[in-house]
Amino acid sequence: MTLTPAQLDEKGKQSFNDSEFDEAAEAFRQAAEAYALAKEDALAAEMKNNLSVALLQADKPQEALSAALNTDKVFESVKDVKKQAMAFGNQAAALEALKRYDEAVAAYERSAELFAQINEGDLRALVMKSAAAIKLKTGKITESAFKMMGSLDAKDNPSFFERILKFFLRFVK
Repeated sequence: MTLTPAQLDEKGKQSFNDSEFDEAAEAFRQAAEAYALAKEDALAAEMKNNLSVALLQADKPQEALSAALNTDKVFESVKDVKKQAMAFGNQAAALEALKRYDEAVAAYERSAELFAQINEGDLRALVMKSAAAIKLKTGKITESAFKMMGSLDAKDNPSFFERILKFFLRFVK
């Protein structure tokens, strides 16, 4: 029995939820190929992003990066800014896993810019925190503090801890 692309997508999501990342990746790969054959470019790009996440969880960062590359352009062409931002975030995560930190920060920042355009403050905060963590990891403490402040400013409903952190980060300036 041949599965439809939508069924392959569901199979991939179920496998991912069951932490069967290689199986999830294969289902997403097949769904992406099927959607591409059907000229459903946006759905194919979405499956490639799902594939990227599964491959990253399976500790295959180079394959994850390859899967996500250029999907941002597909989402840009159909004016889906949220998915375009997520595509940059997926690329950034793979670049980070490959220790290509400068490229990862640039991709996270592009993702954050796009999330800001569509008022997705919490998602913007998430990617900005990831960029700040890389800066911290690579010894760029001051830049990290400014990134963290930006991520806290972007958050719609900061937690009590985040408000305290924001207070203390003011002194880094």
